Amino acid sequence: MEWLSELAQNPFFEFAIILTLAAILGGLGQLLKQPLIVMFIALGILVGPDVLDVVQSRDNIHLLAEIGIAILLFIVGLKLDLRLIQSTGKIALLTGLGQVIFTSIVGYFIGLGLGFSSLHSFYIAVALTFSSTIIIVKLLSDKKEIDSLHGQIAIGFLIVQDIVVILVMIVLSAMGTENDTSLATDVIQTILYSVLLVLLALFSMRYILPGISFYLAKSQELLTLFSVAWAIFLAALSDYIGFSAEVGAFLAGVSLASSPFKDSIGTRLVSLRDFLLLFFFVDLGSRLDLSIIGEQIPSALLFSTFVLIGNPIIVLIIMGRMGYRKYTAFLAGLTVAQISEFSLIFAGLGLQVGHINEEIVGLITLVGLITIGLSTYLILYSHQIYNVIHPALSIFERKDINRESKEKIGKTKKYDLAIIGLGRFGSKIAKSLDKHPHVRYMGVDFDPEVVKKYQAEGKTIIYGDIEDPDIIEFIPYSNLSYIVSTIPNAEQSMVLIRTLRKKGYKGKIFLTAMEDKDYDKLQECGADVILQPPAMAAENFYNNFLKNIRDIESE
Repeated sequence: MEWLSELAQNPFFEFAIILTLAAILGGLGQLLKQPLIVMFIALGILVGPDVLDVVQSRDNIHLLAEIGIAILLFIVGLKLDLRLIQSTGKIALLTGLGQVIFTSIVGYFIGLGLGFSSLHSFYIAVALTFSSTIIIVKLLSDKKEIDSLHGQIAIGFLIVQDIVVILVMIVLSAMGTENDTSLATDVIQTILYSVLLVLLALFSMRYILPGISFYLAKSQELLTLFSVAWAIFLAALSDYIGFSAEVGAFLAGVSLASSPFKDSIGTRLVSLRDFLLLFFFVDLGSRLDLSIIGEQIPSALLFSTFVLIGNPIIVLIIMGRMGYRKYTAFLAGLTVAQISEFSLIFAGLGLQVGHINEEIVGLITLVGLITIGLSTYLILYSHQIYNVIHPALSIFERKDINRESKEKIGKTKKYDLAIIGLGRFGSKIAKSLDKHPHVRYMGVDFDPEVVKKYQAEGKTIIYGDIEDPDIIEFIPYSNLSYIVSTIPNAEQSMVLIRTLRKKGYKGKIFLTAMEDKDYDKLQECGADVILQPPAMAAENFYNNFLKNIRDIESE
C-alpha cells in the first residue's frame, strides 16, 4: 500500500482517504449494529503506520481532535440537567457513585494483581468506571426506552459519572502542570484558578450571555457560530492557565445551560461533534502500536470481563437494596457494561501529563473496543436476555418492600379501573374521573415525579413500567372491571393484553393507538376498546365546531 501512503502526502487526498474509509466502516458498523466509536477506532488503526500509513498531517488531525473533544464537553455541560438526578431521587446519586467507587477499587487491585504499577493501576481502574452517555442515550432512544423507568435511572447515574470525570480531569490538569512550586502552592493555585474560571462562567451566564444569545438568536447560524467560539475561547483560556481545554469547554456549556436556546444549540452542534470526534479516534488509533496491543490481550480480556459483569452486578445490588425490582435493576445495570469515550480521553490526558505510557493507553483502548462492542448487543437484546436469566436475578431483589410500588396494593382492595400511564393523555382521563367520586381508580406510571405528585394528592399509584413482564403481579387485576393503557406502543400493548388474558382477566381492556396500522394490530389482538387521541381530538373539535355553526345559523 505504498502508493496509498504516497498519495496521502497531499493533505486533501489524505483527508479524502480518511473520510472515505470512515464512511465505509461506518456503513459496516451500522450493518453489525455497532456504535461509530468502535468503527472509528478501527479506522484509526487501519490508517495508522502499522497498516495503510495514511496519516501524515498529525498536527492537523490532533488539532481537529482537540476541538472535537472541546465541543463534546461543551455539549455535555450544555445539557447537564441536575433536575434529572433529582427526579430519579437518590437512586441516581447512590448508584452512580457506588458503581464508580466499586469499579475503581476492584479495578485497582486487579491491576496490581496483574503486575501494573500503582499509578498505572489507578489510571486503568478510573478509566473502567465511566460509561458512554452518548452510546447509551442513542441505544435507549432507538429502542424507545429513554423515558422508561430504567432509562431515566440510567441517564441519572450517567450524569453523575459525567460530573465525576470532569472533577477527575480538573485534578489531573492541575497535577500535570510543570513547575517547581510546592504541593501547597499547587493546591492553592488550582483552587484559585478553579474559582476564577467558575466565576467567569457564572458572571457571563448572569450578565453577558443572555443579552448576546437573544440578539444572535435572530440568526441560527450566528448563534451556533458564537456558541462554538465561546466554547473554544474558554477551552483556550483554561489551557493557558494550566487546566485542560476540556474543563473550560465544559464550563462554557454549563454557562449556557440555562439559556432558552440550549436545545437548538445542542441539536446543531451534534453533527459537528460527531464529525470532529472522528479525528480524535483516528488520532488515537493511528498512535497505537499493534505489537503492544497484542501483548495486552490477556489483561484486556480480564478487565473487559470485569466491566461486562462486575459493573451491572453492583448496580443490581444497589438498586435491589433500595427496593427496585430485578427487571428495572437489570436493564439499568446493562447500561454500565462498557467504558466510554471519556475513558479514552482520560487515558490520553494521562499520557499527555506523563503519568502513563502508550502501553496503558493501548490496554484501555482495547478494553473500550471489547466492552463497547459487546455491550451494544447486550442492550439491544436486553429483554430476551432477561427472560432467560431472570430466575437467577431474584437474589438481588428485596422481598419485604418494593421501591417501584412504595404503597402496597392489596389484592383484596376494590378498584373499578387502573390507568397505566399518567402522561398528558392519561392525566386527562384521571381528571375526568375525578369529577365522579364514586369511580375508584388506581394509577401506574414509571415517572417518579408523577408518582410523587399523585401520592401527595392522596391518590393510589404505584411505580411500574409496562415493559416489565412482572408488572401485572403488582396490579389487583382480578378485582378490576377495566384496565386502561395510554401507552401508544403497539408491541407493548399486545404483550399486556396477552398477559392479562393468559392470567384469566375477564374485564374490559382499553388500549391506545396513535396510528391506523397500530389500531388494526390491537383490534386483531382482541382489545375491547381502542383509544385514538388524534381522532378523539379531531372529533371533539368537529362537535364543538358543529355546535358553533348551529348557533350562528340560529341567529
